[in-house]
Amino acid sequence: MSNCDIGLIGLAVMGENLVLNMESRGFRVAVYNRTTSVTEEFAQKRAKGKNITPCKTLEEFTGALSKPRKAQIMVKAGAPVDAVIEQLVPLLEPGDIIIDGGNSLWTDTQRREKALREKGIHFFGIGVSGGEEGALKGPSIMPGGSAEGWKALAPIYTKIAAVAEGESCCRHMGPDGAGHYVKMVHNGIEYGDMQLICEAYAILQATVNPSAAEFGEIFGSWNKGELNSFLIDITTTIFKRTDPETGKPLVDVILDRAGQKGTGKWTVGHAIEMGVPLSVIGSAVEARILSSMKEDRVTASASLPGPSPKPFAGDRAKMIDAVRDALYASKLISYTQGFVQLGVAGKLYNWGLNFGDISSIWRGGCIIRAHFLNHITEAYKRNPGLKSLILDPYFRDIIVKTQANWRTAIQTAIEHGVAVPAFSAALAYYDSYRSARLPANLLQAQRDYFGAHTYERVDKPAGQFFHTEWFA
Repeated sequence: MSNCDIGLIGLAVMGENLVLNMESRGFRVAVYNRTTSVTEEFAQKRAKGKNITPCKTLEEFTGALSKPRKAQIMVKAGAPVDAVIEQLVPLLEPGDIIIDGGNSLWTDTQRREKALREKGIHFFGIGVSGGEEGALKGPSIMPGGSAEGWKALAPIYTKIAAVAEGESCCRHMGPDGAGHYVKMVHNGIEYGDMQLICEAYAILQATVNPSAAEFGEIFGSWNKGELNSFLIDITTTIFKRTDPETGKPLVDVILDRAGQKGTGKWTVGHAIEMGVPLSVIGSAVEARILSSMKEDRVTASASLPGPSPKPFAGDRAKMIDAVRDALYASKLISYTQGFVQLGVAGKLYNWGLNFGDISSIWRGGCIIRAHFLNHITEAYKRNPGLKSLILDPYFRDIIVKTQANWRTAIQTAIEHGVAVPAFSAALAYYDSYRSARLPANLLQAQRDYFGAHTYERVDKPAGQFFHTEWFA
């Protein structure tokens, strides 16, 4: 019987939780997994007694969907997505909709959307953020696809999304790859946020050296102020957890080797390709790569010199405040860079991205959800054409208030030999952006010297280029 509002393919944890979310909001859901036993187990346990239709074949699955059919794919990005699409297409009709809810590369989404559009089938790339809990209770959702297709999907996705300030954390981002691109930049900003928090931890550990319990109190107090966010909140909880095996703080027994799945590298790679400075997120990606070189670092630590450890002699409370301000200012720069990248990409692909909508849907459900995002939403309401967040009066005032502490924290880190690549990159970007004149004049002279690349002059109209015969 074709009465299901939507169907989902791929019953890993995220897929299962999204299905349960949809069903809990009143939607009838068909489900299919390539391994039939997975479908059967889900049906017998988590889906038992619910308005969920388990299907053993794709034919049965598509037959269970009301028209226009809406089939969401939740499988590993790359070739597996193409394989499922290839199997689905012969079973669908013009007007039906395929949705990819994984972390697919936006160019793959553009390719798939174009190919399916030619067959009369709508294809949506939907970014979903919030992890397992968000999928179940309400994630932040970033859909990209046709306006016509979105009319059919909006009643479902706006209802299953998180709610912030009374608004659904789901907006139509734009055509083809827009949704997956916005989700990619979200993940890049997430990399930056996490690294900045880790650097704040590192500076405090090298200076005032709080216990794990004290760290929990520090981050807990920060979470009650301007830094209030999901990531600060979970950091507070992490510091309070004890390892049952050793009795030590759990954070102290976790190996310092970070993993990554690739979206951060995609973000940085495309920023470089478009000529957009993305130094904070770039530093965060590099920090993860360096952390993976654990054996090399251990070897180097035995022979490479650095500042000798010394007791902290300053004001403890002031140091903690300085690090908090540095974290806040650096976070602002990271988001500034991320929104600049979204702006350039939006123009490149003619997506018509709405920054107010983007910051609005990131306020709930997603990993980077934070009180801070309310102010970003307000900034773009005040000025939809804002070129840089730090030019907004509210955020400019934050930089004014935090700048001295920001510099103090980084200077202290340098004196103690603590690597703070993201803090440093954020401040360097700010100092470069606010400089009316940079040393690039010397760089241009060098380029002209060895490659006759020419240069412009300060005393001539822009667009006129000159060359010096350096060997004359």
